[in-house]
Amino acid sequence: MVDFLYMSWLGKPVWMWLGFHAVIFILLALDLGLLHRDKSREIGVKESLLLTAFYLTLGLLFGGWVWWYIGPQAGQEYLAGLIVEKSLSMDNVFVIAVIFGYLGIPRNAQHRVLLWGILAAIVLRGLMIGLGAALVHQAEWVLTIFAAFLIYAGIKMLVSGDEEEGENKSADRFTAFMRKHMRVTDELDGQNFTTRRPDPKTGKPVLWLTPLALALVLVNGADVIFAVDSVPAIFAITTDTYVVYTSNIFAILGLRALYFALAAMVDRFAYLKTALALILIFIGLKIVVADTFGLVEIQPWVALVVTVVLLAGGVVYSLWRTRGTAPAAIPPEAEAPRERLGSHG
Repeated sequence: MVDFLYMSWLGKPVWMWLGFHAVIFILLALDLGLLHRDKSREIGVKESLLLTAFYLTLGLLFGGWVWWYIGPQAGQEYLAGLIVEKSLSMDNVFVIAVIFGYLGIPRNAQHRVLLWGILAAIVLRGLMIGLGAALVHQAEWVLTIFAAFLIYAGIKMLVSGDEEEGENKSADRFTAFMRKHMRVTDELDGQNFTTRRPDPKTGKPVLWLTPLALALVLVNGADVIFAVDSVPAIFAITTDTYVVYTSNIFAILGLRALYFALAAMVDRFAYLKTALALILIFIGLKIVVADTFGLVEIQPWVALVVTVVLLAGGVVYSLWRTRGTAPAAIPPEAEAPRERLGSHG
């Protein structure tokens, strides 16, 4: 048994992987079983800020352990990856707010969607990171493709139009598709993803999806789309699979708390998107300049500092430009509009 724990898997001893997943399991069990047993209770901004600080502190403490046990370079790469993933997840938060607003998901039901969404995101990110690690370790030129994609994604983010309008159109198409091929109710049934209702043709009770299920699928879909940007970004910082995976998962763990902290202030971060785009472009250029052509060596701490400066600058500038602006209304506690969801009669 001892020999098995010290066997190498993806470059690290098995006990390091098992220990990390044990920590994640305990955190999820604590969140699900103790902190939010009352499903009807809303998560307030103060509580969400405390939870965000809690998860961020844990992520930083884990980074301190990585620095001490694996080495300073791994520690710097982990911190840079954590900040990049956390900053990119902030853009994901705003998309989630649009989805909840479109489907009319009440605040006291949003945490259930986000909890299951995060569980699914951990599995999906693990698969994507495993695939990315296999590609990178098989052929280093894959990093150059990642770099080109990051630069393209950053430029596209800088010149893209109204994100909320685009998300609403995507939700429209998805809702129409689901209603055409599956039974979907117009209204929620508490916090259930499914409910039993009479079939319009036979009158017999059958299983229906609720708008909460549509929200869960859309949120998971949004996370996969954002992972297409974030996973190459973290591999551009380090190719250590353990560092990539752990920093990514710690960034995801705090996403639910981060959502409730920022959802009511979406309009106050109008210029954050520009900062995120510049971060992607910088990371892409780092690979081209330092790794592909070897023109200059860029230390991990440089990437960390640049990322922090760009992110902090985007947040501060956004808050300054939008000072005096009333906070955006959080998604309403109402049924989804029938003109969007249609009728099942």
